Amino acid sequence: MNVQSILQTATVLLLLTALGGVAMAVQRLTRNQNPPNWLAMAHGLLAAAAFGLLLYASFQDDVPGSAATGIVILLVAAGGGIVMNLHYHLAGKLIPQWLLHLHILLGVVGTTLVAWGAWGAPTL
Repeated sequence: MNVQSILQTATVLLLLTALGGVAMAVQRLTRNQNPPNWLAMAHGLLAAAAFGLLLYASFQDDVPGSAATGIVILLVAAGGGIVMNLHYHLAGKLIPQWLLHLHILLGVVGTTLVAWGAWGAPTL
């Protein structure tokens, strides 16, 4: 597999991850409760699988600059996800909305940059 194929596969996994993220965000923001543990774990597992592919691509060959930047941003988003899970979710505390919004923003920006690296930036 070449780097472009790996980045494209990782992007698809990240988009599937985002679907679970949307479901969790809707539950947190509309029902004022944390999502179920199984959904949070599935979200994290998909994200970790995508991140593993991104790391593999990074060590295999040069990745485009936008994808490399996206990987770093996704690493920060993952850190926020770990904090949300371990400090809030598993402790039974309500996840703060500011942390949720920051996690969403970083995830969207990081995924977009990885997708641009995989398929090329759109022409305006």
